[in-house]
Amino acid sequence: MKLVGRNNEQTKLDFLLNSNEAELLAIYGRRRVGKTFLIREFFKGKGLFFEIVGQKNAPYQTQLENFHQSIYETFSPDLPIKKPESWKEAFSTLTSFLKYHQQHSKMILFFDELPWLATKRSGLLQALDYEWNSQWSKIENLIVIVCGSAASWILEKLINAKGGLHNRITDTIHLHPFSLSEVDLYLKSKGIRLKPMQILELYMVMGGIPHYLRQVKKGQSATQITNSLCFHKDGFLFSEFNRLFESLFDHSDVHNAIIREIAKKRNGISRDALLKATGLSSGGTFNKRIMELRESGFIEEFIPFGKRKKDFMIKILDEYTLFFLNWIEPVQHKGTIKYNPNYWLNKSNTQLFKIWSGYAFEAVCIKHIDSILRRLEISNLAGEIGTWYHRTYTKSDHQGAQIDLVIDRNDNAMNICEIKYSSNIFTIDKNYAKTLINKMSIFEDKTKTKKQLFLTMITTHGVKKNVWSEDLVHSEVNLEHLFNS
Repeated sequence: MKLVGRNNEQTKLDFLLNSNEAELLAIYGRRRVGKTFLIREFFKGKGLFFEIVGQKNAPYQTQLENFHQSIYETFSPDLPIKKPESWKEAFSTLTSFLKYHQQHSKMILFFDELPWLATKRSGLLQALDYEWNSQWSKIENLIVIVCGSAASWILEKLINAKGGLHNRITDTIHLHPFSLSEVDLYLKSKGIRLKPMQILELYMVMGGIPHYLRQVKKGQSATQITNSLCFHKDGFLFSEFNRLFESLFDHSDVHNAIIREIAKKRNGISRDALLKATGLSSGGTFNKRIMELRESGFIEEFIPFGKRKKDFMIKILDEYTLFFLNWIEPVQHKGTIKYNPNYWLNKSNTQLFKIWSGYAFEAVCIKHIDSILRRLEISNLAGEIGTWYHRTYTKSDHQGAQIDLVIDRNDNAMNICEIKYSSNIFTIDKNYAKTLINKMSIFEDKTKTKKQLFLTMITTHGVKKNVWSEDLVHSEVNLEHLFNS
């Protein structure tokens, strides 16, 4: 499988490859997002490549034995090498081989899943810091790459650490899931050609996670793929949720409880409400769990439009997590699973599916905000961007309103965006037109804005031209525009 997409990341790696100095890169991101594949494929055939992979829950000595084996696989020494008894000794041995093979144009050291390698009291980080400062930083054709799925660990112990390797790291990559266009490229590289709507349906289930997309088979529709992967006891995504959390977090039961409460609130939950719902205590431990979930790509913190920084909300960012909790887990709880090849097809005709797909499509659109701005030709004008809502609290104030996306511009104007998922072209009728007019009126009244408001419809297949759309809609964005990244 060839490397597709990841243009920004490849540009960074290319810079390191052409550098005349020793480089230390930290790469992190959600598990299954393709970190290891990116590094292996990019550097294939471009120099001497040494790789050591951390083993989950393996003891100190096992990790050192794995390192010893990697030395043999990479350098094929003529004479036996003593097994290292410490990381300091291990790195010293590695340095000897690096100096012997220094004639290579480039030498790459790849420490994959470093958080698993660095077992408690192993002294790995201290030894790594010492070897970099005393030896490796002087080798001009050396690239050292440290990688981990436990993103918060990489941030805490390396990137944001006050001592140690903090000031030694020369670059970082936070690897995010594929965009819609990258998913399209990836599937085409496997000989799979799906139309935008089919790709969107897959994206709303599994997001842009390469390892999940790897399970997609040629000649199947999105409905068939979802059915086999998610609603069959042997399907890859049927039991992935628990594996995912247990592999990432030492306190996965707490992370699990937190994520479930956040998932209940589609529009987000405040920190105080989350503390109350989970029964957890406020403080450093809770903040750390939130940070771990955020940096691992499961949740995001956002400030609703017009609110203060302290009024931030938390919501689910990861598509698979939301899909699992809404659709897969209820099937698991039924006990004995009998595979029904039409299960997801039948569900897609229910009202519950319509509600879920609306929220899921909205989340996809917000993730592709850059594509929306380009389509509207306001990339250089956009200022604050966010959702907006007004809740009713009194009998006299009986009208609430929610706006899916507000784009506050620097030219005394705003785009008020209505996001609608539909299997066909979307139609604005008389009643819906009244709803749109009402939303914009409430927004103007409650925000006291004097800016020009432009109504933008973001839909899957576009808006049908009629008297209502012609009168109200100023601009449109459809699914194909979201693929232009």
